Amino acid sequence: MKQVFFAAILGIGFLLPSLAAAQTSKADRISGIYLTYDDETGKEKSQVKIHKASNGRYVGEIVWLKEPKETNGKEKLDKNNPETKLQSRKIMGLQILKDFTYDAANDEWSGGTIYNPSSGKTYNCYMKFESGKSLKIRGYIGKAWMGLGKTAVWTKEETIRK
Repeated sequence: MKQVFFAAILGIGFLLPSLAAAQTSKADRISGIYLTYDDETGKEKSQVKIHKASNGRYVGEIVWLKEPKETNGKEKLDKNNPETKLQSRKIMGLQILKDFTYDAANDEWSGGTIYNPSSGKTYNCYMKFESGKSLKIRGYIGKAWMGLGKTAVWTKEETIRK
């Protein structure tokens, strides 16, 4: 009886690393480049690259802008940020997604925030795939169930635009 129990435990021991690897690869599906759209016009606005940071959480930064310069020819800056010292940051390269973890039970990435450079505001956020290449991004105030937020859909792309 002890041998059967030990064999069962040993068998589970071999399965655990493969289950963890499967979970990790499922979580890493979010890594990639996504095309974002302007809320008002619906036209292409930017690309955000999502990847796993050194702390194991997922982050995303702007890697391409449809219009990277102001009308005066200077690079766009984070001028709407409420923190004066951050208003000189360039929009290009700005990290707008922070601290997401994968929630296997809901098949979504949650617990993070999204920053909107247009308003200078940061919102709680979760992300979930709608279909193959469509990523639903939901930014909200308070709790997700309260309904106080906005949803956008980003499209996964293969390469960074020039």
